[in-house]
Formats: sequence, structure tokens, C-alpha cells
Amino acid sequence: MEGKRILVHVCCAPCFVAPYQHLKEEGFSVHGFWFNHNIHPYTEYRKRLETVQEFAAAENIPLIVKDEYLLEKFLRNATFRESDRCRMCYYDRLKYAAIVAAKGKFDYFTTTLLYSKFQNHELIRQVGEALGREYKIPFLYRDFREYWKEGIALSKERNMYRQQYCGCIYSERDRYLGKK
Repeated sequence: MEGKRILVHVCCAPCFVAPYQHLKEEGFSVHGFWFNHNIHPYTEYRKRLETVQEFAAAENIPLIVKDEYLLEKFLRNATFRESDRCRMCYYDRLKYAAIVAAKGKFDYFTTTLLYSKFQNHELIRQVGEALGREYKIPFLYRDFREYWKEGIALSKERNMYRQQYCGCIYSERDRYLGKK
């Protein structure tokens, strides 16, 4: 993979830190991409974006930011489809990552969503691979969960803002009310 350019959709800095290190060690030229219209409320969105920007600046990681807080769009898409909201959310974010990766002539695209033990990896893989075929850019599936503890330690070491829920208002509810 030496010299291969990869665009990594970044959901947050703590989920990016360990995958970034490992992709870099493999010889990838890593570029970050931020588009997370699902994160609510706005103050949470800003904290996560600022933390990603600080990490990217500290590591000299090129970062493309699609800074769009699309609360209404997200809620319109999720309303009455709450049980399928993650599919829609994965699709929206990975679609833009695939578009940017294809236009930027990257060799691959992937996502830090694959770092989380709480995400549906098979669904992310299906969505990523389908979008990869559509936009003619390979989706690199990696099970970054093996770096879970390492990523936590690295993010704490760097004093990164560490959120306690995936991002959407439904996941915040589930986190604090204990629903699944």
C-alpha cells in the first residue's frame, strides 16, 4: 500500500487517532474528510469538529471539511424510520466521502466508523462497497476495533475531547436513558 492515497471519513478525533497511526505505518498517504450532519446538538458538532481540526493540524494531516449542520435534513430522513436511521446516516456520510475520493483521485476511501465497537460493521461494509462501485473508488474495509484500547489511550494522552454517544440525538437518548 506504499504511497497509496486514502481518504478517511472521520466521525471524531478519538476514533481517528489509532486507525490513522496504523494506516500511516502501512505506508498510506492519509487524508481526512469531515462530514457529520448527524451530530446533535450543534455545540456537540462544533466540539467534535474542532477536536478533529486540532488533531489534523498537529499531525499535518490534510483535512477536507464539509461543514454543514443539516439538522432538519437528518430529522426528516430519520422520522418514522428511527430503527433504520443508521443505514441512512452511514449512506449519507459515506456517499460524500466516495464522491470526494473519486474526484480527488484517491486510491481508496474508508471510515473511522469501523473503529467503533458500537457500529454495525457489516452494514457499513455493504454501504461502503456499494458506493465504491457506484463512484468507481474502492472502499477499504478494515476492522479497526482491534485498536479500541490503543485509541482510547492515545486520545486520553492527547487530552482530546471524548464524547459519550455516537452523535445523533437518538444515540444520545439511548446512551443516557439506557435504551438499545
